[in-house]
Amino acid sequence: MSQREVVAAFDFDGTLTRRDTLLPFLLHTLGVRAVMIQAVRLSRTLAAHAFGLIDNGIAKERVFVACLEGKNIEALQQEADVFAAQVVPGLLRPEAMRRFAWHKQQGHRCVVISASLELYVRPWATNAGFDEVIATQLEIRDDRTLTGRMSGVNCFGAEKVRRLNALLGERSVYTLYAYGDSRGDRELLAGADFSFYRQFPESS
Repeated sequence: MSQREVVAAFDFDGTLTRRDTLLPFLLHTLGVRAVMIQAVRLSRTLAAHAFGLIDNGIAKERVFVACLEGKNIEALQQEADVFAAQVVPGLLRPEAMRRFAWHKQQGHRCVVISASLELYVRPWATNAGFDEVIATQLEIRDDRTLTGRMSGVNCFGAEKVRRLNALLGERSVYTLYAYGDSRGDRELLAGADFSFYRQFPESS
């Protein structure tokens, strides 16, 4: 009987990193003044989200539309690559990266699964040595500009489980370690063989 594959799935914001990365990315890409202007325009949306009155995906898409609509995808990807190389390393949790290194040493398949934008999560994760990246994508027009809307569903909550299973097959065929820090990881953690919420065990 063949041995089951072992998969380690890491959330990104707040798990691999110390904080949310969307605001730093927007500041890096758009500059402080532009972000402040959009924050004022989006104040009602941001307040409603903070009080749990609107869905995470709806609030996020409104931010994307306000800040990224009309941007050329190639130009934005260049900015995202720079952000991934120069900014993300300073936001990482050392204990998270030690745990990732342990999984790599064991020969486990390591996946970043995040509601953050694939634009910058993928280049960082690929360079760091992760095997797969599952993250939120943006819709692109035929002229290579962004609509600001998400392509598909926000990679949050149950969508994380659905997309992981779509990539790897049904849960019965692999052993899952899962790491998360928020309600967006609840379903992923609940379905794992070994789940870690806001903690990283000492690796032997």
